[in-house]
Amino acid sequence: MEKLLGKIVLITGASSGIGEACAYAFAEEGANVIITARRLERLNNLEKDLKEKYNIKVLTYQLDVRNKDKVFEFVNNLPKEWKKIDILINNAGLGRGLEKFYEDNHDSWDEMIDTNVKGLLYVTKAVIPRMVERKSGHIINIGSIAGHEAYSKGAIYCATKHAVSAITKSLRMDVLDKNIRVSSVDPGMVETEFSNVRFYGDTERAKNVYKGITPLTGKDIAEAVIFVATRPAYANINEMIIMPSVQANTFMTYREE
Repeated sequence: MEKLLGKIVLITGASSGIGEACAYAFAEEGANVIITARRLERLNNLEKDLKEKYNIKVLTYQLDVRNKDKVFEFVNNLPKEWKKIDILINNAGLGRGLEKFYEDNHDSWDEMIDTNVKGLLYVTKAVIPRMVERKSGHIINIGSIAGHEAYSKGAIYCATKHAVSAITKSLRMDVLDKNIRVSSVDPGMVETEFSNVRFYGDTERAKNVYKGITPLTGKDIAEAVIFVATRPAYANINEMIIMPSVQANTFMTYREE
């Protein structure tokens, strides 16, 4: 089992949901974390809590992964003690809308593509050269079951998560001789702020997504990420699909009345 004590872990989208849960999970294992997101106040509160509970080092940075120049500026100017990023958790992402393609709000497409795909690319490209140089590191991308199966009314979101899957697989081949592990954790239905964001703040519609089922939580996914990150150095989890026990695929769930 790989030990996480003292490792440096960079987590994007750490202000809520899966990213926040990952920050707690890695901190509990004694890792030092770099937490980034757009909502600075939430990050500051998270930093304070992590330090108090786990006595670890935390570096907080307000970052929108869509901004390529800011991503590279941030990574290139990390303090010396934080430059050796051992594990990158590419978690920042979102869905917008759930409408048939011909009725969809195309103004939201760029936001999904720029965050879910290009943002992941920017952060990975900024971080990975030092991993290649050291011949050490692990990149864990948070994908989705939507990256394996498309569903109606989700063309663009599904496309972005299919892209994450393709990037993960290709990158793994590119660094096969560099002792760098590349993995994806691909959840089904997880109750976070995801649906609230998808429906532009319509909390009632968001709540109905999980009606009649027990969805996964951010903590469930964080535990899966920890499992992936702590396999022996000779082992790589290429991808892990994790869904509620009542969800069979992207479009079939059993709901209790």
